[in-house]
Amino acid sequence: MAVYYFCFDIDVDDSSDPNNPRKIKYDDIVAASRRIAGSVVRTPCTKAHMSEKFGMEIYLKQEFLQFSGCFKDRGVRNTLMLLPEDQKKYGVIAASSGNHGITMSYLCTQLGIPCIIVIPTTAALNKINKCEKFGAKVIVQGANFIEARAHALMIGKEKKMTYINGYDHPNIIEGQGTVGLEIIEQVPAVDAILVPTGGGSLLTGIAVAAKHLKPDTEIYGIQTDKTYAMVEAFRKNERVRIEIESTIADGLSVNTVGVNTFHTLKGTLDKMIVVKEDWVARAIMHIAEDERCVVEGAGAVSIAAIMAGLFPNLKGKKVVCVLTGGNIGMNMLSRALERGMSAEGRLVKFKVTVLDRPGGMADFCALLAGIGVMLRDTVPERAWVKGDVFSVELSVTCETRGWEHTKELIELVKKHFKDYYFQDMSERPDKSAITRRGPCLAPNPVCMQK
Repeated sequence: MAVYYFCFDIDVDDSSDPNNPRKIKYDDIVAASRRIAGSVVRTPCTKAHMSEKFGMEIYLKQEFLQFSGCFKDRGVRNTLMLLPEDQKKYGVIAASSGNHGITMSYLCTQLGIPCIIVIPTTAALNKINKCEKFGAKVIVQGANFIEARAHALMIGKEKKMTYINGYDHPNIIEGQGTVGLEIIEQVPAVDAILVPTGGGSLLTGIAVAAKHLKPDTEIYGIQTDKTYAMVEAFRKNERVRIEIESTIADGLSVNTVGVNTFHTLKGTLDKMIVVKEDWVARAIMHIAEDERCVVEGAGAVSIAAIMAGLFPNLKGKKVVCVLTGGNIGMNMLSRALERGMSAEGRLVKFKVTVLDRPGGMADFCALLAGIGVMLRDTVPERAWVKGDVFSVELSVTCETRGWEHTKELIELVKKHFKDYYFQDMSERPDKSAITRRGPCLAPNPVCMQK
């Protein structure tokens, strides 16, 4: 069980003061939209091919098409454009687990502003490499985001650099809110918007913008069962600190939500939803297969929540899912795809003992081919096999079309071989994956039950 700590901000940056929270205003989001127009991508919001499968009109807001690969371009661009000229000489500094740092690196280099990014040791290597590639000075420091942030604040004070909070600076939130303006323009009849949530800047900006333009729009924040700081904040009605270890949604790995985001979301947000991370891997796979889009874990959580059956109330409605970013490393992508295939019975691993004579393995492969199963890998083991010396145990990984095809494979192996072992291959229906939901936050709550 995770341990929760009350959040004490020992090092507070001026833009995120718990004693002086700032509420984000719609007019400031509109001003940000005009300010950054032409400098960021107006990303498409297209209807998803998977809509019919889930019984709702799903639209994908493709923020991974920004130059940095994520929505952060909006907020960072807005913040840097508002930075005083004398402060630009000293430069800016930020702590980041990846995406905020990537965007800061790119835009600061483009605008000629000195930039330092402090990244925790747990950050993905591809994101560290991108920060360096875009020209920022990168310091890898701290076992988690909290330690990296403390180090960044210390350096910032020493060098008179402006610390830019990637998820709570008011100008950052205002810039992210432009996503909400575009969604309402692109899908005017939208019923609900599903927003991946870490520290809360994107969720806050979208909620303020969308609720102003279309008050009946339902706004849901989505977190995973390992990155649920906002859920706990609303559950306890105060900002709390959670421990985050490894997560597939590293873009959401914020231990404590923002001061300004939490303050602004009260009375604006409809609900927080938590989805298990196994569903995120499956969502990454389906988004790649069905929509031809490659997204990172954080960008897939809204689709994951739909796949997990967490939105029965949205059947038949127009739903926008924000695909926040696509900065996923090839190693992580490979793992996610294999996890997703395994979870859906399309990737099977088992052991079987076959005759170790000429033709023994060939006969086994012919059986698999006969029912259309593709052999991915096989490792023979001869030394530790019980029985006669003319047997070999094969550790087999193969690919099938799904659960029914996998069951056919299992029956085939049982029929032709005496010694075999399959891991738990019980099918996991969607409804079993429903996890706890956050507290209802809407003034007039929508029933979430069937």
